[in-house]
Amino acid sequence: MPEAFLAPLGLGFFVRALIGVTLVSVLCALVGVWVVLRGLSYIGDAMSHAVLPGIVGAFLLHINLLFGAVVAAVFTALGIGFVSSRSGLKQDSAIGIVFVGMFALGVTLLSRAPTYTSDLANFLIGNPLGVTASDLWAALAVTAVVAATLWAVQKELLLVSFDPTEARVVGLPVRRLNNLLLILVGLVVVLTVQLVGTTLSVSLLITSAASARLFAPNLRRMVIVAAILGSVCGVVGLYLSYFLNTAAGPTIVLVNTAAFLIALALKGKRE
Repeated sequence: MPEAFLAPLGLGFFVRALIGVTLVSVLCALVGVWVVLRGLSYIGDAMSHAVLPGIVGAFLLHINLLFGAVVAAVFTALGIGFVSSRSGLKQDSAIGIVFVGMFALGVTLLSRAPTYTSDLANFLIGNPLGVTASDLWAALAVTAVVAATLWAVQKELLLVSFDPTEARVVGLPVRRLNNLLLILVGLVVVLTVQLVGTTLSVSLLITSAASARLFAPNLRRMVIVAAILGSVCGVVGLYLSYFLNTAAGPTIVLVNTAAFLIALALKGKRE
């Protein structure tokens, strides 16, 4: 039995996938807790679809797809903040407006693509086993930047999240802080899209953080629990996909969902 579990570790692509899933799980925990606490779960799904025009545009221009996705994510985040602040609409309405527009633009651009290559398909569907060394360095860099940024503005974000009126009274730049959080979410979504695709990336961002929310009494523990849980589910999902010969991305998502249901059941028993 131990030999069976050690066998995949002899495969370079499997080891890179393990490292990538672990890094992204930590990254998603850092941002996911804020998404869950602020009730912005819809934004993960919206962002994962809103980056489509950037991906397709980069493909048509023959430039790096990741660069195009990052540009689209930042543009979407700023667009949501602009619509929300200028129109007076609630943030979920602003998200819906911008997300649908960006996704429609992506589909329109996709119709102009001469061929549907494997590179574009991998970005849309996700392929954890195709993670490269450069992808890992990119994930590490983004994780470091996101962690440093959130640490620097943690107190301000807490006040803006739970008492925006007080935040304005004390002079905090509420709009800029909200836009900053949206941009960070966008960057995280771009990386997770590479792993599990546009339709499933929201699970990595939301599910582990939601599971941690059931038990963690404060923000710090919630981040730690979400990071550990996400990493464990990612590793288990990769191994299951290897032994069952199933798609890696969806398998990871199913394990994450199962972990949430178990956590929910355990919480019910405690109560």
